[in-house]
Amino acid sequence: MASDTENGFSCRANGDSAPGPLSDPGDGVGGRPSMKTLARLCSRDEEERAAALEELSRGVLVCLGLDRPGSTRLGKETLLYLLRLARSCPLREVRARANELLRAAQEQGIEVPRALASGPSAFIPAKQILKDGPDQDILIESFLSLGRVDHVTMVMALHPAYLSCFLRTQHALLEMDGPLPRHWRHYIAIMAAARHHCSYVVQQHSASFLQAGGDESWLSGLQNAPAKLRSLNALNKLLAHRPWLITQLHIQELVYPGAELRWSLAELIHAVILMAHAHALSSFVWGCGLNPEADHVGGHTFRPPSPGHPTRSPRSPHSPACEDGRQEVDGAVEVEVLMKRMVELQEQQEEECTQEEMVTRFERERSESIPTAVVRGAPPERLLHLMEDPNFRYEDFAPRGEQAPPTMRAQDYSWEDHGYSLVNRLLPDMGQLLDEKFQVVSNLTYHRMAMHEGVDTHTLRKALWNYIHCLYGIRYDDYDYGSVNVLLERSLKVFVKTMACHPEQTTARIYHAFWRHFRHSEKVHANLIVLEARLQAALLYTLRAITHYMR
Repeated sequence: MASDTENGFSCRANGDSAPGPLSDPGDGVGGRPSMKTLARLCSRDEEERAAALEELSRGVLVCLGLDRPGSTRLGKETLLYLLRLARSCPLREVRARANELLRAAQEQGIEVPRALASGPSAFIPAKQILKDGPDQDILIESFLSLGRVDHVTMVMALHPAYLSCFLRTQHALLEMDGPLPRHWRHYIAIMAAARHHCSYVVQQHSASFLQAGGDESWLSGLQNAPAKLRSLNALNKLLAHRPWLITQLHIQELVYPGAELRWSLAELIHAVILMAHAHALSSFVWGCGLNPEADHVGGHTFRPPSPGHPTRSPRSPHSPACEDGRQEVDGAVEVEVLMKRMVELQEQQEEECTQEEMVTRFERERSESIPTAVVRGAPPERLLHLMEDPNFRYEDFAPRGEQAPPTMRAQDYSWEDHGYSLVNRLLPDMGQLLDEKFQVVSNLTYHRMAMHEGVDTHTLRKALWNYIHCLYGIRYDDYDYGSVNVLLERSLKVFVKTMACHPEQTTARIYHAFWRHFRHSEKVHANLIVLEARLQAALLYTLRAITHYMR
């Protein structure tokens, strides 16, 4: 009989698996494939990959052969790993083999997991995302580079040019040489995502934190993390909810030479970008309705499906496919009206407008009441212990009738003229990576809108970006904010404000209410604009505070 550790694989009694990450570089433990096997499965060499797939198969079959009373079984982590491959691996041969192995295990009487969702998103039909086509190359590249293709990647792959620079930036932030240890980077992202109750991002980084050698007790609560990490709490909550309140005093408390838990400026800028990245990514996760990964808590079950209840996400009553004919007509009319307004605005660009009138229009837009319905209260218990002051949330930059903080004029402090060079000086190459991402999302266009081709969408994209910055109190002197009211219907404003400021309150109803006749890929494009505009706004306030401290 083959040994338990044959082919870098081992089995464990009764399907249990030992806690902890896949960290053993040699033989697998706890019924899990070894790190060596997983690495070879992601090899760019097809023969190497095929050999690793055979090794994985043999290891699983060995465990199945030992499946007798009192003997050993497949570990839970191996079963979830196979489920993940079966659901999301872009390589057909790997996907097919993983499904075969799960079926073989089930035939041997082992309870195998099944995914609870039919696709990456609860808002977007799976068939529009899980399709073979021109986007497969970037998904394959992601699998070979990262070892998995997660739901974020699948949805962003609707826009391959953006996804490429997003993955480069994220890889540099989390994996490349830098002032912060790898496990600290993931823990900072966990602290940030918890502010928006984003279990998806927290679970992703929790797994990576453990794989990087992090102490599992830190995940049980902030009190177990080093005091230096905990000292980021005040900055984290401001960055997530009210970045305009960040001043040089917040920076001084962390980097002053006499500070007890001193951060270097390089460490702090790395931490700030990590936090802002996780906050913005949480907005994207909520805004696209991403489902938990198959191997996440809440993403799978070991219970068989009930008879007559196949596994699929129920169709939202607000999805376009469920709209009646009148709503379809109304949606088409909305597109025509928007097209006409865009053309009229482009023709009126040469008209002069006084600076006073421009400021008045900005203030009108900034103070407009766009309420956000509270559909989710306190964060889940498993996230509550990862944050301080959970009741601290976004408040309108300028509530009607109240004294507002001073507006940040883009001409006084901008990314292009100030932020970019500061980031590049303190964290080499990161300014360039962020700038590329901002540029790609700002210029991303397919020259189409809903059912129309050959459309210049520049004015619409700019209105979205500037509206988000307006919500954060940033004004561009040369932009007419009257355009925002003309181009962004109220349902779109509700979605954008919810996603940018209260992402945990995003619902399918809000998502389906705007741009009812547009493609889902166009709505994902809007989500990307919100992600990057929000990220840049938060960075600008913090970078300005750092600049003031350095003077």
